[in-house]
Amino acid sequence: MLRCGGSVLRGLRGEICVVRGAMRGETRSQKTHSAGQEASQKTPLYEFHRSHGGKMVEFAGWSMPVQYQESHIESHMHTRKHCSLFDVSHMLQTKVLGKDRVKFIESLLVGDIAELKENQGTLSLFTNDKGGIIDDLIVTNTSDGYLYVVSNAGCAQKDSALMQNKLKEFKAAGQDVGVEIMDNALLALQGPSMPLVLQEGVSDDLRKLPFMMSAVMSVFGVPGCRVTRCGYTGEDGVEISVPAKQAVQLAEALLKNKQVKLSGLAARDSLRLEAGLCLYGNDIDDKTTPVEASLVWTLGKRRRALMDFPGASIIVPQIKGNVGRKRVGLISTGPPVRQHTPILNSEGNVIGEVTSGCPSPCLKQNIAMGYVEAGYSKVGTPIRVEVRKKPVDAVIRKMPFVATHYYTVK
Repeated sequence: MLRCGGSVLRGLRGEICVVRGAMRGETRSQKTHSAGQEASQKTPLYEFHRSHGGKMVEFAGWSMPVQYQESHIESHMHTRKHCSLFDVSHMLQTKVLGKDRVKFIESLLVGDIAELKENQGTLSLFTNDKGGIIDDLIVTNTSDGYLYVVSNAGCAQKDSALMQNKLKEFKAAGQDVGVEIMDNALLALQGPSMPLVLQEGVSDDLRKLPFMMSAVMSVFGVPGCRVTRCGYTGEDGVEISVPAKQAVQLAEALLKNKQVKLSGLAARDSLRLEAGLCLYGNDIDDKTTPVEASLVWTLGKRRRALMDFPGASIIVPQIKGNVGRKRVGLISTGPPVRQHTPILNSEGNVIGEVTSGCPSPCLKQNIAMGYVEAGYSKVGTPIRVEVRKKPVDAVIRKMPFVATHYYTVK
């Protein structure tokens, strides 16, 4: 998915840099107060992280592990070669219930939720009347009579308010719909070894669970877990919604396999950037349209034809028309580029700005994404980036930077 808040990324040379934005998510958990101020919220795995050497940082209002005893680069590469366990319990998990639930959720987002099969999910976008992206989220049409929605931690308050305000409208009109915030924890097991690791603890055949499909099952003895084949790394993986009181039990069970290591926000950020995935608050926001963000594929064909989603009168004409800027990937030489780095043409004129950037652990090159004037968005276009007030050569590059490995049934 795509994210909001503030994350910390450790570069190849070991330096710490702050990246504004947020990764997906949030679960309702503990809040502590000190000296009259509200402290960071804690996931059900907070003490677990500390006991395993997690270095905790403030992230989107939550205390989250940025990394553990291994370096950021070691953790990143372990995920690519084996598999890693991430705590993403800060993400907002919501149930939308009632016979009018599809109509309700479609009044807020751009996707075709009505066409989803049972237990199939899709990435979609909440949009505003001006076509801007309020948040990105995954919606799953469960076989249990509700929609399962996972959205960003940093956007939790505005997402909840958006749904509650729309709920009042629907209730006033006599519609049958309800919204319920879930208390579950959320664990992401990501990497090529995931199927072998997880299959040991489930009776369901994971070969029959393709990308973006979901099922409820017992996982290593913990009943009632929703396992969805998705993630934020570009690798094969799952996100497991687990009852909060049994989250530590499940995490400990997964860690018994030597293929599994804990990983934190730093690796998660560089992994998602290599996969070309957006970070809400950095790469997309409420002033960015899906067309500008190169996310046209999230717009359902039926929805485009009906133009019945927020901002459709602005977004749909952009698909065949012209937009002033486009989100692109780029590779640069010299020092790493970071958010807000100016992008220049060959004449030295500013044509855009970097929104996310880091050294790629896999490619050993500087990668970034950002927005440029549409005329410069073609892959292969030579450009420059201004690093430390000096122009550095770069080129527009197709994303993902590193091939993704999402699982499909053959």
